[in-house]
Amino acid sequence: MLEKVETEKVKEKILTIPQVKKLLEKLGEDKLDQFQRRVLDYVSKFSKVNAETAEMLVEKLVKEFGLEEAEAVQIVNCMPSTVEELRVFLGGGRKIIEASKLEAMVKLLNEHRLK
Repeated sequence: MLEKVETEKVKEKILTIPQVKKLLEKLGEDKLDQFQRRVLDYVSKFSKVNAETAEMLVEKLVKEFGLEEAEAVQIVNCMPSTVEELRVFLGGGRKIIEASKLEAMVKLLNEHRLK
């Protein structure tokens, strides 16, 4: 007789580096395995804003500037400080974004960058 196996649906969510850091810190370093500790070390070194700011920036980049969530996450992870650096993340020629919008994005990022 065949047994029906229930499968659990897993929802995928793209996270920024600061959001990963917050999740791992919330678990507690003593509960992390070796790989998770290495990830925590990495995200601690490379977080450029806190988790709440990262989430807000991704949301603004998506809603106000029409970026895809994956693009916005990569931008927040790297926090480019010039239009030229920002263009690297928007390359590929899929869409052309006005220079004024690019400047506004850089201004937004610079306003929230950790000093």
